[in-house]
Amino acid sequence: MLEVEAALAKAHAEVGNIPKEAAEYISKMATIKHVKLERVNEIEKEIKHETMAVVKALTEVCGPYGKYIHLGATSSDILDTVMALQLKEAINIIENDLIEIAHLLIDLAEKNKETICVGRTHGQHAVPYILGHKFAIWANEIKLHIERLRQCKERVCVGKMSGAVGTQAGFGPNALKIQELTMKHLDIKPAEISSQIVPRDRLAEFVCLLALISSSLDKFGREIRNLQRTEIQELEEPFREEVQVGSSTMPQKRNPINSEKICGLAKILRSLAIAALENVVIEHERDLTNSSCERAMIPEACILLDEQLKTMKKILKGLKIYPENMEKNLNLTRGLIMSEAIMLALVKKGLGRQEAHEIVRRCAMEAYKRKVSFLEILKSDKIIRSYLTEEEILEALTPSNYIGTAKIQIENIVKVVKKFLQITQ
Repeated sequence: MLEVEAALAKAHAEVGNIPKEAAEYISKMATIKHVKLERVNEIEKEIKHETMAVVKALTEVCGPYGKYIHLGATSSDILDTVMALQLKEAINIIENDLIEIAHLLIDLAEKNKETICVGRTHGQHAVPYILGHKFAIWANEIKLHIERLRQCKERVCVGKMSGAVGTQAGFGPNALKIQELTMKHLDIKPAEISSQIVPRDRLAEFVCLLALISSSLDKFGREIRNLQRTEIQELEEPFREEVQVGSSTMPQKRNPINSEKICGLAKILRSLAIAALENVVIEHERDLTNSSCERAMIPEACILLDEQLKTMKKILKGLKIYPENMEKNLNLTRGLIMSEAIMLALVKKGLGRQEAHEIVRRCAMEAYKRKVSFLEILKSDKIIRSYLTEEEILEALTPSNYIGTAKIQIENIVKVVKKFLQITQ
């Protein structure tokens, strides 16, 4: 707040509204070295107005130049501009964490572009998959969030000196120049137009973006949690076996508490997006319904996302991968995950796609019901054997033969994200 008051005094001096020496002295005294927080609190306790408490405390230490402080401004000019400065710093912290997570994910994608696992849809085994593909998708998602954050920053980090109701009447004929110069001193952009407050659609966009980032982290955390299940155990978040306790009563437990924390905090962040959208609606040129909400919502949203991001970095740095369990799970359905490959092999030999689908579906259901290998059923089916040899069936039942362009996709995304991060840094 002191920085903004000093910048405003400089702008007034530059357009000739106040003496240059006044602005210089105000700038010199506008620090917490001279304006003590204890004194500001004393004044606020008496007058019940936070901005005027700062103005009065600064005025006290500026002597005769104190009369030039806060000239033409309203409280929201100071508070909205202060928020822009705070959000600029917060966004930089968030962006740096996102960049680090993107690096971790592309590294995992590269290291696991040969790691074959089961792909799952509806919680059921689908077809063979590549673990690195999952990490590549996440890396690209983080890249998009970084792009969104930068675009959002341009719209969110804006200040203003518009005065009561936004007409700038209190700043005189040089009002627009005063606003421009004030923001230049603070290294942020001025809002194009505002009422007594900067319209809250900007803040709503920011909080909704934080909720979106949080939801991606929620997705990553949930996937790690699900793949850490005892009966799956393909991934596991870091667990310090030598000291960490999983349960107060079950000594064997290795609970995914970090992933669960990320998922839990996402619920709160998504709820804050609703509050941010509600704050877009104000009465006339200003009311105070957004203010108390924002004082809780904005810091909480930033702090919660910060905790999620730092926790996700810790998880990814120590993520345990179990290829042997992936191989075991690949064979869990005794070859049924290769039914699409068998169907397409039949189509290549001239059988109609729909007819091939029904024949393979029937065979799959029989293998499922009898709890025997898919190969056994396929070898004994006369229609399938009239189209495919045993060797061709075995080839179609091999998971490594049915991963499509997954490796190429991983390599492409790794290149794209790496190039993006190089330009970024």
